Amino acid sequence: MDRETAVPRVDSMPGEKAREWVSYHHEHAAPSTYVYDFVWDITAESEGPFCTDVDGNVLLDFTSHVAAAPLGYNNPKLVDRMAEFDLVDPTKIAGQDFYVSDGSAPGEERLPGSAALMDRLTDLTSHYGMDTVFLSNSGAEAVENAIKIAYDHADGAKYGVTFEGAFHGRTLGALSLNRSKSVYRRKFPEISGVLDVPFCDDRTCSPATCSCGFFPDADSAVSKLRQKLHPKTGHIDADEVAYVIVEPIQGEGGYRFPSDAFAEELAAVVDDYDLTLIADEIQTGVGRTGEMWGSDHYPFEPDIITGAKGLRVGATVSNDEIFPDEPSRLSSTWGAGDIVSSMQGVFTLDAIEEYDLLDNAVTRGRQFVERLRDDAPDTVADVRGKGLLLAVEFDTNERRDAVQEAALKRGLLTLSCGYKVLRILPPLDVTAREIDLGATMLLDAIEDVS
Repeated sequence: MDRETAVPRVDSMPGEKAREWVSYHHEHAAPSTYVYDFVWDITAESEGPFCTDVDGNVLLDFTSHVAAAPLGYNNPKLVDRMAEFDLVDPTKIAGQDFYVSDGSAPGEERLPGSAALMDRLTDLTSHYGMDTVFLSNSGAEAVENAIKIAYDHADGAKYGVTFEGAFHGRTLGALSLNRSKSVYRRKFPEISGVLDVPFCDDRTCSPATCSCGFFPDADSAVSKLRQKLHPKTGHIDADEVAYVIVEPIQGEGGYRFPSDAFAEELAAVVDDYDLTLIADEIQTGVGRTGEMWGSDHYPFEPDIITGAKGLRVGATVSNDEIFPDEPSRLSSTWGAGDIVSSMQGVFTLDAIEEYDLLDNAVTRGRQFVERLRDDAPDTVADVRGKGLLLAVEFDTNERRDAVQEAALKRGLLTLSCGYKVLRILPPLDVTAREIDLGATMLLDAIEDVS
């Protein structure tokens, strides 16, 4: 496939072979979330945002597997370096307490493993004073480990603070922090002491409309978070708060971007009360927003960062003062011992730096937003984004779903989030041609259902 000339081509979606594979898959698969009856043919030509399904349809994938494939499909920036690696067995080994090397000196490896990935991550978080990493299997595990070390560091503190609209994962501890859709938590047990406060986004909150308290004037109350912690009038002792956890930009909750007032107040409250701040960077990290971390756009400074998706492994990053001293407090099977995933993570971070992909994300994201804002009809309520974390919000949930289906029939893959939002996540090296192609396909899909 020639990425420079490739175009989507769809005969039918799903095709006959795809329907057969979907039926076969669901014979034994537990009920879960599925977006499309799209079956990627791993043996067919695919590169960057272009992929081929089992019926020969060529699609433009603007989901990047929910940001988990930041360079798209078979990208030579990654696979050419991976090609040097002769597959060994096992590729998954015993976890954080198992060491691997390609035989070279530390820092000089051609085939980097978990030690190199941790080295890169501490380098990329050094401006937050971070020097220690725990690797795991997934983003949910990264969050679980973040709250574990925060509780340990707080020495018995019993409260955690999350935000309305938040999504932090599907394991039981992470579920306790979710405030996006009730279906995620319904009937499951939860961690006690998790409080929630409003997330003040830059679209719905202003000095005239904000009920969250993030735009105080001389006569108003301060933020809801500060109210809870006020030493005289609040009902929570700040010394009993183990952590505050925030997505720098809310993902599942609808790609909600924090208002400047919210970000400034969060930074101030965390600083005033010496609270441990966890930044969930699983979707916003690894260059997706045009900065390496979503937090880099805002004045708050995390004490702990959780990463995954684009890293290919879960990562909990902080400093050695926050991590427990007792080795048995944290452990993981396979997470740090996934040789291939660690290598992919290192090569992805290297590619972002070598090919100036942060700048590309900013430029191409701006191109997409401007095109949609200029040409979309009134049924599009808002187009927003940072870097290549992009959202198109519609006037109704039904129209959003219809546009997503119409886009699929044309060969464009998108994802929904929130109630009436499409999220657009092109690969970080997406080209101007590909952005224009995807924007045109989406506008055509919007026209189809208008």
